[in-house]
Amino acid sequence: MFDLIRKHTKITMALLFLLIVPSFVLFGLDGYNRSREQHVAVAKVDGTEISQSEWDQAHRQEVDRLRASMPSLDAKLLDSPEARYATLERMVRERVIAAAANKFKLTTGDQRLARELHQNPEIASMRRPDGTLDMERYRRLLATQGLTPEMFEAGVRADLSNRQVLGGISASGFSSNAVADMALNAYFEKREIQLARFDTTEYSARLNPSDADLEQFYKSNEKLFQAPEQANIEYVLLDIDAVSKNITVNEADLKTYYEQNVQRLSGTEERRASHILIASPKTAPAADRAKARAKAEELLAIVRKAPDTFAAVAEKNSQDPGSASKGGDLDFFARGAMVKPFEDVAFSMKKGEISDVVESDFGYHIIKLTDIKAPKQRSYEEMMPELKADLQKQQAQKKFAEAAEVFTNAVYEQSDSLKPVADRLKLDIKTASNVTRQPPIGATGVLANPKFLNALFAPEATGKKRNTEAIEIAPSQLVSGRIVKYTAAHIQSFAEVKDSVRQHWLARRGAEEARKEGLAKLAAWKAAPASAVMPAALLVSRDQTQKLPAPVINAALRADASVLPAFVGVDLGAQGYAIVKVNKVAPRDAPSEAAARQERNQYAQWWTAAETLAYYDGLKERFKAEILVAKPVAGQAVAEVGVPQ
Repeated sequence: MFDLIRKHTKITMALLFLLIVPSFVLFGLDGYNRSREQHVAVAKVDGTEISQSEWDQAHRQEVDRLRASMPSLDAKLLDSPEARYATLERMVRERVIAAAANKFKLTTGDQRLARELHQNPEIASMRRPDGTLDMERYRRLLATQGLTPEMFEAGVRADLSNRQVLGGISASGFSSNAVADMALNAYFEKREIQLARFDTTEYSARLNPSDADLEQFYKSNEKLFQAPEQANIEYVLLDIDAVSKNITVNEADLKTYYEQNVQRLSGTEERRASHILIASPKTAPAADRAKARAKAEELLAIVRKAPDTFAAVAEKNSQDPGSASKGGDLDFFARGAMVKPFEDVAFSMKKGEISDVVESDFGYHIIKLTDIKAPKQRSYEEMMPELKADLQKQQAQKKFAEAAEVFTNAVYEQSDSLKPVADRLKLDIKTASNVTRQPPIGATGVLANPKFLNALFAPEATGKKRNTEAIEIAPSQLVSGRIVKYTAAHIQSFAEVKDSVRQHWLARRGAEEARKEGLAKLAAWKAAPASAVMPAALLVSRDQTQKLPAPVINAALRADASVLPAFVGVDLGAQGYAIVKVNKVAPRDAPSEAAARQERNQYAQWWTAAETLAYYDGLKERFKAEILVAKPVAGQAVAEVGVPQ
């Protein structure tokens, strides 16, 4: 075999060339590399890998779900490395629990599945008056999610099985009152303290740095004085308002629109009826249906002879549990609220009339129309402002769609200027100075949109000063901008930032002096407690902090109380230093019975959550769950392989 290859080396190379090169022509080296990256494992559970592409897809679905439920949620939070990593952790958790359910042979029976589906509010809304499920609506709902009833029910069954894995732990969580009270009393224990503060500001006020000191600090901390990249820009905004101002609606169109829509705009007619139902499902045997119809005919004869007895007859004989007790009253309803045969008859009757027997899928109805709520037809003059606004909005939406296509093409095709698109669509060119990639806190509108700002500061825009693409920043809002003047991020000169350098120097040196003084006092007072001169005592606890900093409270409560008084030093960072003197320990105030009961319940929940987490950690170890990418540090991008882009 190898001899053959050696003898025909040129032919072999040609064949390899024909086989390999086209794949790179079609997909490219970059595409090949991306394809490989998509199959890189980012986690493993029970010997099964989670790939990059699975992670990407799961995060996109999570983002879509959150945006649908919370439209105002900041998109940057959803696309952060932390949010992406949280999705991966959730995927691992789901895989671990599924592996445990499979290993422990946890299953869900048909009755449990049926009960779960019955409790689903969306599915419950599709039930007919007789309790049966409208299967056509059910299938349509699931189809919008790309599911069949079988797929959906299999997923619910698996979810119920998976819940059993941790359900036993969470359902059996228990903590005795004695244990809860002991832990809570210790947690809310009080301590009498005295506090000496060594504030940075006091020590900073005593300092007077020389220019040499400041220059040395500046050279050692240049990054503190870096000016961010910024730009002077111009931009054009296309929105409904920009389109609407050029739209005029003539009176002939308004009158035509009025005539075509007066009924719809005036309101919907509603009718009120009572009925007597003799139930007989469409699937019932013919003999049973005939018997039910005969019963309905008999009752019809009774109420026709004595119309005033309709409510009493309905209360006694109607088999509609929802309305029988109210004399058959169904209250007001509009078209579309009732089954079609019932609706057609009800909306053809006059007030006070009693219908013939009406057949529907539920059985046989006798209908009495008790009231009609007809909307008042409004005149053209009354409705003209509303009609004008409605028609103008419709025309604006249509014109916006046309203008959006022109806008998108124009800013791309004539990328060195915004004037052509502004002239063509009669838009204003707006300007802004000193725009930065990160918008100021509280900024709103175009100049606070992260998509637009990222596009502005992309290399194509900063280097070649080309228009950005048309960016949708909100529904029916497109913007494009270009940089007129760009200033890259740079270290500001000492002269420019001298005042800032001085403030930084004073803050840092002031904190150092405060810490130095505090440490000296701490050593002296520990050696001779009686020499400590401190302010009046305070009683503090975790729920009564006296507005003191959290590090001070934590230090006071963690101090060794076996020998009192106890002195503890607390480094407050930029705020300086503090010394806490713990004089005595005091028990917490006894809570009321109601408060104690609530606290015990909360403690039991904490205990149960801790047990559940510990059990889950054990499952992770058992099924060898492992995340193969590094956990991101807050505020930093993740550089490791496997972060979705």
